[in-house]
Amino acid sequence: MIAGFARIRDELNVPVAFPDPVLEAAEDAVQAGPRIPAGASAAVIDATDLPLMAIDPPGSTDLDQAFFARRGGNGYIVSYAIADVAALVAPGGPIDLEARDRGLTLYSPDLRTSLHPESINEDGGSLLEGRDRRALLWTIEVGSDGSLGDARLERADVRTRHQLSYRDAQAQMASAGPDDALTLLREIGELREAQERDRGAVSLAIPSQEVVHQPDGSFAVLYDESLPIEGWNAQISLLTGIAASRIMLDAGVGLLRTLPEPDGRTVGRLRRTANALGIEWRRGESYADRVRSLRPDTPETAAMLSQAARGLRGAGYVSFADHDPPSDPRHSAIASTYAHVTAPLRRLCDRFANEIVLAHCAGHAPPAWAVEALEELPSLMGSAKTRDRNLERAMVDFMEATVLTPLVGETFAAVVTDVDDERERVRIQLREPAVVAKIDTSSIGDHSIELGDQIAVRLVATDPGERRVHFTIV
Repeated sequence: MIAGFARIRDELNVPVAFPDPVLEAAEDAVQAGPRIPAGASAAVIDATDLPLMAIDPPGSTDLDQAFFARRGGNGYIVSYAIADVAALVAPGGPIDLEARDRGLTLYSPDLRTSLHPESINEDGGSLLEGRDRRALLWTIEVGSDGSLGDARLERADVRTRHQLSYRDAQAQMASAGPDDALTLLREIGELREAQERDRGAVSLAIPSQEVVHQPDGSFAVLYDESLPIEGWNAQISLLTGIAASRIMLDAGVGLLRTLPEPDGRTVGRLRRTANALGIEWRRGESYADRVRSLRPDTPETAAMLSQAARGLRGAGYVSFADHDPPSDPRHSAIASTYAHVTAPLRRLCDRFANEIVLAHCAGHAPPAWAVEALEELPSLMGSAKTRDRNLERAMVDFMEATVLTPLVGETFAAVVTDVDDERERVRIQLREPAVVAKIDTSSIGDHSIELGDQIAVRLVATDPGERRVHFTIV
């Protein structure tokens, strides 16, 4: 199993170690402590009194964010600390150049390929519980209706008081007091979800596949089941990204995450799909409103969600300068302008975008090194995102073939989630195990295969080395 994961990483040129000069530079930076990046304001506030909490998957050590909230003003005051990677990474130095090659932290079932060496990602730069850390501290006003108010970003010294897993935070929320930060996280998260609906944002409840390392040391392919708190926590990150995009647009320089609106042809095809599946889509009801309410609890809605995801293709990064913003700066799924700024330990572009936001909030020009990087960041991030998607898909395909190998010859219940116009591609989703695959269309014969059909398929063969499975319709 581990050897198979390693072969995939080698095939996709996923690095598994850092060059010695990068490791040495990272150790030196952590030993020297945080510094003020070149061209940045020297102002650093003391915010170690804030009772920040980090909420992450269990066992996480690369902590990008820590959260606190209180009631105030016309609603809430959100404090959101973000790891200050620029305080440890010199522009143009070996750590910076290696990070530009990597672009993202990549996750394999058995290994995390970090964006920066562990001495930064999991120690000196991570907002670990009980440690004083240099951070970028957002202060964001949120109205009683969830609306975004004033927002500012400052360099600060902070200390995370508590690190909780999603499950532990969800459990503690049940007994939290009315002004507890966890209670306010739920309130703000629900209000922001309502704001999202009002904006016409798109949210798809598609169960994603993930390869999970089990407590007994084995690996399994499962459908991800998110807790409510994960959605509320994500709303704080989205809120921050929206605030950052507005600040950069006001500054006239920055980097946005964009997604074009689905065109009329795409929406028209989805309406026809809904009609074929017997799913009501009222006249005048938008694409966002229709798909937001779908849940993958019937074969028809599972198939519809798979098709609806086609409307969310084409996301990318767009940089701009000299007060010349892109002609279409919005992210259609978020129904707002948006920027990536909340995960600098795991995502290259956040470090540069944050420096631009910091400078504008402080009232001075952004550092030259941050502005100069904007031109190549969309390309670097695009390449990194492609490698990330390819790695994730390859790992899942390998695990599917491995898990299914002992089951060759067996029959499974499946749902048809995709059929092209020529019936040359038919994709199915098994209920158990968590497998999404194509079927051999030559086996269809005279059968009528439609989206949403519940069918029986037989597993004919598997090839873990080639990451293939071969199903035929029964």
